[in-house]
Amino acid sequence: MVLPALFMFLLFGVVPLIGVFALSFAQWDGLGAIHTAGISNWRSVLRDPGLYHSLWVTFEIIALSWLVQTPISLLLGTFLAGRQRYRGFLAVLFFIPLLLSSAAIAITYKALLDPNFGLAAGLHLSFLAQDWLGKGNLAIGVVIFIISWQFIPFHSLIYQGGVRQIPTTMYEAASIDGAGRVRQFFSITIPQLKYTIITSTTLIVVGSLVFFDLIFVLTAGGPGDSTRVLALDMYKRGFMSNQMGPASVIATILVVLGLILALILRRLGGSTTASQQEGA
Repeated sequence: MVLPALFMFLLFGVVPLIGVFALSFAQWDGLGAIHTAGISNWRSVLRDPGLYHSLWVTFEIIALSWLVQTPISLLLGTFLAGRQRYRGFLAVLFFIPLLLSSAAIAITYKALLDPNFGLAAGLHLSFLAQDWLGKGNLAIGVVIFIISWQFIPFHSLIYQGGVRQIPTTMYEAASIDGAGRVRQFFSITIPQLKYTIITSTTLIVVGSLVFFDLIFVLTAGGPGDSTRVLALDMYKRGFMSNQMGPASVIATILVVLGLILALILRRLGGSTTASQQEGA
């Protein structure tokens, strides 16, 4: 029963990875013949200061995405796990951003943030009349805001499911002992959501490594290179400069980074054998 899934994983997962790794040692413009290049691609990419700038921007987006998404998602998930009659409606409503194309979201926000024709001009709000995508720090902030707007609902649903698995008897015992909602949240909810937090964090980290379409449409890596992440750097080298070898080097670096970060998070999470008990 596992063989079909294993075959598909090998065909569409492992084989392309091996191909990209092999291509990192070759010269290819995407159309002509492929020529062996040895380690020259690796040497040129690793000596390029632009790689380390893109790496720094990527880690910056990872850190800021986690800092924004995790607390808000945790609070929303805990709220939605309550017994409100409208929580089902809110869960569906919050899921809508995930159904939208990242490119479409980027185009919409780009129009809304236009200082001449966007919200600032339409609503006559002078404080919105900023060059949001023309200044480095503002552009990074806009990217983080849009990413969080799109994916906080998803992580909220993850936390909602985790909170519902916490036995209600723990909260009842805490109430009898005089613990309020805030004390229960920090003493029961957060410790019981340890593995849920690790799962959500892993998705945020790995997902932030491969952000491309939203940033490409929104800023194209600008202003300057202030939002040029590794995935965008890979695209520009491979499909705009026709340097498939160096682009494959960056793709390999992305895969290795993703594996290392995922393993570190898994190690931090420890064993999952002592996971949450099923609650009401």
